[in-house]
Amino acid sequence: MSNLLDQVNPELFRIYAFWSVILVAKMLLMSLYTTVTRFRKMAFINPEDVKSISAKLKVIFGDPDVERVRRAHRNDLENILPFFVVAFLYLLTNPDPRWATKLIRAVVVSRIVHSLVYGLMPVPQPARLLSFGVTMLVTFYMVVQCALYFV
Repeated sequence: MSNLLDQVNPELFRIYAFWSVILVAKMLLMSLYTTVTRFRKMAFINPEDVKSISAKLKVIFGDPDVERVRRAHRNDLENILPFFVVAFLYLLTNPDPRWATKLIRAVVVSRIVHSLVYGLMPVPQPARLLSFGVTMLVTFYMVVQCALYFV
């Protein structure tokens, strides 16, 4: 039985790996930004966190700024993690390297834009919808291609 990675174009896998690392770093930065926003707003949800900072602080649920960043981060988790799996499977279908590279980069750019327009610098719709839609369309395209290939 051959190694699974032997079936993947090495240059395309390198591109997938590089941009996947960028997405992971972006998700980690969103987690860090949630923490920074909590400190900036002094909006902590755990009593032990509040006590460790000041006896005068109260537990605060639902701060709008913190919740916005958390929703952007959750949206990343809901969309980027499935993309990782589907994009890897898509690489096994021997796609055109130029097309696959464009699809991967489109997802990365759209997720960065989504975080910016949703969690960091809120912008009116349809900016968030468009950036979300690019990821969805690319991921669904890859899902269909994989389903057709592996059926």
